Amino acid sequence: MSEHPEAPAGDQVMIVGPDGTPVGTVRVPAGEASPREDEAADQEDLSGAVEEPAKVMRIGTMIKQLLEEVRATELDDASRRRLKEIHAASLRELEAALSPELRDELARIIAPFDEDRTPSDGELRIAQAQLVGWLEGLFHGIQTALMAQQMAARMQLEQMRRGLPAGSGSTASQAGGESGGGGTTGQYL
Repeated sequence: MSEHPEAPAGDQVMIVGPDGTPVGTVRVPAGEASPREDEAADQEDLSGAVEEPAKVMRIGTMIKQLLEEVRATELDDASRRRLKEIHAASLRELEAALSPELRDELARIIAPFDEDRTPSDGELRIAQAQLVGWLEGLFHGIQTALMAQQMAARMQLEQMRRGLPAGSGSTASQAGGESGGGGTTGQYL
């Protein structure tokens, strides 16, 4: 994949389907920064901020389902205590799967419940909804970072193609010329 086998392999990126489930991973080659990569470098790179993406996805799905169940049910004292325990355990598990920066953000945004008392139905619903919202924001941020990386990789590939000597032709540009694609490159990525 890389011209220099001894060069660093680059970043591993998780591909997420439209429903938020992981589809696979891809290794993005390390290389020279394109002009847009410099702009993207200023933004937060969330793709490496989740150390265990599959675990975060599982917990996020569980919390979302739990919130739907809580909305549809009246909770008694025992179920509110149990939900409080699940919420605390979910936060601990999430923290273990996140980078230190995201752990700090999560701790600032999601305050734990009082140890002494059982939270009300409303408090539990708000806490669960807040956590679901934070996770959805995290997933959207990761998808945006992945799209930016893919665009940067496409631009880099396009720059490499333009750097080829005239007449050498790549299979993609030859196929584009034969199919009436007007000889433009990048349509086959």
